[in-house]
Amino acid sequence: MLKVRLRPSAEGRVRARHPWIFDQSIREQNREGERSEFAVVYDRNNEFLAIGLYDPDSHLRIRVLQHGKPASIDRQWWRTRLEDAVARRATLLDEHTNAFRWIHGENDGWPALVLDRYAHTLVLKLYSSAWLPRLAELSSLIVEVLQPRSLVLRLSRNIQEIARKEFDLMDGQTLTGPKVTEPVAFIESGLRFEADVVRGQKTGFFLDQRENRQRVEKLAAGRHVLNAFSFSGGFSVYAVRGGASSVTDLDISAHALENARRNFRLNPELRSCGHETVQADAFEWLAQNREREFDLIILDPPSLAKREQERAGALRAYRKLAENAIAHLRKGGILVACSCSAHVSAEEFFGTVRESAIASTRKFQELCTTGHPADHPATFPEAHYLKAIYLEF
Repeated sequence: MLKVRLRPSAEGRVRARHPWIFDQSIREQNREGERSEFAVVYDRNNEFLAIGLYDPDSHLRIRVLQHGKPASIDRQWWRTRLEDAVARRATLLDEHTNAFRWIHGENDGWPALVLDRYAHTLVLKLYSSAWLPRLAELSSLIVEVLQPRSLVLRLSRNIQEIARKEFDLMDGQTLTGPKVTEPVAFIESGLRFEADVVRGQKTGFFLDQRENRQRVEKLAAGRHVLNAFSFSGGFSVYAVRGGASSVTDLDISAHALENARRNFRLNPELRSCGHETVQADAFEWLAQNREREFDLIILDPPSLAKREQERAGALRAYRKLAENAIAHLRKGGILVACSCSAHVSAEEFFGTVRESAIASTRKFQELCTTGHPADHPATFPEAHYLKAIYLEF
């Protein structure tokens, strides 16, 4: 058994149930660890702290599975943990929504692993090579408990080469069931969408923004809406059902805009509203097209700070985006500004958007701020990535 002792500075974090142990936190271990084996973690007094998956390919060396007291991690242990994650989402499954997240990584006790549902297709995304030797066991358990029609594997870029060379696994391959080659249709809040689960970003759709899309729908009646960084047009489809006068999807990707048009075609009852698509860099377009005015603007950019060193630049970018978007708002208009950058805290992001509003010298009121939906829980500091703020001018 691989035994690991930590430096004193790391012991407190593990006792506080933090799920990550970095290589520099390890004081000693009894031998070299192998990928995916269980590492038993002790403190300086030889007291048990945790058990985790060992990952020699990452500076994040141990991903904790069990804190506090020893456990026999066998198939029944895995099954119980999967069933617990599913039970926590029982109320999300109804005739109006059949797409959501079954497992949200460390926050559900499955570090570096995500499992999303799109109707009868499940998408398993792995962010650590520590899971690769356990994939057959893992996929059989998922099929046994959840019984999907198909199970698709997605791999983060950092492990794709290891997966291909050592395990003959490819990003986007179908692990079980009929091979998935086309986008998968699903329902969210009674609306129809498609997710490109084989080639799309993340697992094919941004399920974490469901509740913000619902809020936008309630605000959209009679408004001309701009959806910047629109991706596949989710906010726009909701806005049209909410009674928007027009919607404009703005994205740099032609592929994303075509996905948005396809999602509108899936909801033919919404065609009475004008739907415009603009292929452009959202930063540049907002800065240059000041003659275009809107009543509701959604800013939902990709992560602008993927590492701590990018945090300051991200805050500057968020400020510029908010300032330029506010300039496009008519009187009574609403700005919905979102961030998915884990390295930018909610306090920093909200403060930056508020400062942009103050700098505009326009009167405004803050309607609300939002965070993670129920199927994307955040149980440790680094997990808090999603936030949004609503301001009316």
